[in-house]
Amino acid sequence: MTEIKEYINNEFKPIHVMDTIAEVQDFFIEMAFSHFPVMEEGVYTGSIAAEDVETFDLEKKVNDYRYTLEGFFVRSTDLWLDVLEVFAKNQTNIVPVLDSTNQYIGYYELEDIIKFFHETPFLKEPGGIIVLRKGIQDYSMSQVTQIVESNNGKLLGLLISEADLETVQITLKISVGPTNDIIQTFRRYGYEILSEHNEDNYINNLKERSDYLDKYLNI
Repeated sequence: MTEIKEYINNEFKPIHVMDTIAEVQDFFIEMAFSHFPVMEEGVYTGSIAAEDVETFDLEKKVNDYRYTLEGFFVRSTDLWLDVLEVFAKNQTNIVPVLDSTNQYIGYYELEDIIKFFHETPFLKEPGGIIVLRKGIQDYSMSQVTQIVESNNGKLLGLLISEADLETVQITLKISVGPTNDIIQTFRRYGYEILSEHNEDNYINNLKERSDYLDKYLNI
């Protein structure tokens, strides 16, 4: 599988602190970036937001608005999930990449990282999806993994797909294993099953009993 660092891009050089706002506005009009890295004497100083630039004085320079620069970045050694987290937290479609000595080496584009995600076994390999919900203080990643593996299942990946102050929603992808046994074990451990499964004997039994009761009441 391709390593994420192979997606580091250098197609466009960073904005310089002495560039005019008019030049930066023209750049953002041409390119659909939400942000872009800014450099001063070869040092990354932060990213400037296209939305902010629209309100700035065209005759001034980027340096005049240094206080608006956003300092997010990733390392070239960061894993793709860490990179994706930076994209999400900063609501950006571009993230600067620095090496271990803080030297700027390029940037990631969100479209490329999503493409990389599509090549991971979590999405690429065939398998079944199970969506769980449990109290945010009560769930355990190690317990989730143990439940799947103790039922002879193979876990391709899991992620926190939703979370609030009380509960967390976990999405699993399982390539092999008796889905019904896995689901019933999760129920015994207090996990709510949000996804629907044809193999779910518990739900099937409830449906059969409901259908029988409907027929009985209609007699």
